Amino acid sequence: MPRADALLTTWVSDARRRTLELVRSLREGELLGPMLAIVNPPLWELGHVAWFEERWALRHAAGRDPLRADVDAHYDSSAIPHDTRWSLPLPTLADTEAYLRATSAAVQELLPRLPERDRYFVELAVLHEDMHGEAMAFSRQTLGWAAPSGLGEMGRAEGQPDEAAPERAGGLGGRRLSAPPQYDVGGDLTGDAHVPGGALRLGSTPDEPWVFDNEKWAHEVVLEPFSIARAPVTQARYAAFVEEDGYRRRELWSDAGWAWREAQGAEAPAYWRRDGRTWLRRDFDRWVPLEPHRPVVNVCLHEAEAYCRFARRRLPTEAEWEAAAAGEPGPGGKLAPRKRRWPWGDDPPGPGRAHLDFRALGAVDVGAFAAGDSAFGCRQMIGNVWEWTASPFLPFPGFSADPYRDYSQPWFGTHQVVRGGSFATTGRLVRNAFRNFYEPHRRDPWIGFRTCAP
Repeated sequence: MPRADALLTTWVSDARRRTLELVRSLREGELLGPMLAIVNPPLWELGHVAWFEERWALRHAAGRDPLRADVDAHYDSSAIPHDTRWSLPLPTLADTEAYLRATSAAVQELLPRLPERDRYFVELAVLHEDMHGEAMAFSRQTLGWAAPSGLGEMGRAEGQPDEAAPERAGGLGGRRLSAPPQYDVGGDLTGDAHVPGGALRLGSTPDEPWVFDNEKWAHEVVLEPFSIARAPVTQARYAAFVEEDGYRRRELWSDAGWAWREAQGAEAPAYWRRDGRTWLRRDFDRWVPLEPHRPVVNVCLHEAEAYCRFARRRLPTEAEWEAAAAGEPGPGGKLAPRKRRWPWGDDPPGPGRAHLDFRALGAVDVGAFAAGDSAFGCRQMIGNVWEWTASPFLPFPGFSADPYRDYSQPWFGTHQVVRGGSFATTGRLVRNAFRNFYEPHRRDPWIGFRTCAP
C-alpha cells in the first residue's frame, strides 16, 4: 500500500534537508576531494541525488522535461564512469543547491496529483537519497574530514521525543554513553541467544508498503538450531585479536583474505593506531581513545572472518541473521511462521529502540537499547552498525529487476550481504528483511559483525 501524501511529503522534505546539511560545513577544497575508488566527489554526489529524484519521480512517473538540459551528461551514474566524475564541468555549488531545492519543491507540488502506482518512484528517490546521505557522511570519515554539523539534531525531524539522550555517542554535540543497568559486568553484553530450527520465510512479502527488488519474494528456507551472539563484537574483543598477532597468523585467514591483508599491509582496523600500549581510533578528523564496549566498525569481511577463526566462531548466514532478528519461538520448539518487521515487533523505530537517523555521529556501546531486543534476546540488530553475514549477495528465486535495473542486478555474485543498519541509516529505510551489500574488501562503511557458535 503506498504511503499517505502527507508522510511522503514530509520524507521528501526531510531527506533534502539532511542532504543540504551535509554540504553546509564543506570547505572549498572539499567539493571535489581526492579521486578514490570508494568515494564520489561531494559536488557530483549532491547533483546526482537531485538528478535521481528528477529522473524517476518527475520525468519517469510524471512525464516532465528535465529542469536543466545538462543533467544527464553530468549525473547519470549508469552512464558516467566513476573516475571521470572529477573532471566533469559540474555546475557550481550554488547552482547545484538550487537544483536540489527545485526538484524537491516540484515533487512536493506534484505528489497530491500523482497516481498511487507512481508514488513508488517518490519513495524510491527518498530512500536512494537516504543511502547517499550515509555514504557522504562515511566518506568524510574515509578522507579524515571534519564531522558533518547539525545532523544529530535532525534525527528528530519527524517530531519524535529525544528519548535516547542518555544513550548518545561521543560524536558531534553528543554525550558519552553511561552504562545502563542491563549491562553485564564490565560493560559488555555477553552470551549467545539460542534460535530454534525450522522453516523461515526469508525475504519480504507483497503486503509490505515498500520493498527493493532483491528482497522479492519471501521463500522458505530450513534452518538448523543455532546460537548467535546477543551483541556485535566489541572493540575490546577485537583489540585482543590484534594484540595476539591476529593479522600475522596465516592460519586465521582465507586465501582471499590473506591476499587482501598482504596487499593492504593491514595490521589493525582501518582507523586504528597505537599510542604506546593503548590504541587510538580516528573519529573523522580527530583521534580518540578506543572505546572498549562499542562495536568494532570499519572492518572488511576478511577481517571479520579472521576474527571468527581466532575466536572459534563463525559469521551467521543471512537467513540465520534474519531468523534471529525477525523470528519468534513457535510450537514444538521450532520457529513460528510469523516474522516481525523489526526486532522488537511491528511498530516503526523510535529513539528508545534503535540508534538510527544520525542521532549521534558514532556508535554506542553494545549493551544500549535493550527495548529493541529481538524475541530471542539479540540486541541492536537494527541500527548502530551494519553487520557482515556469511552469505554472498545473490538473487532470490524468481528474481526480476524493478524499473531501476541497476540497483541490484549488476552486483550479484561480487558483493556480500550486510544486514541491520548503522547510526547513520534512516529508520524509514531499514527493516529486518532489508538487504544491503558491499564488496568483501570494503571497510569504509560503518560495518561491524556478530558471531555464531560453530
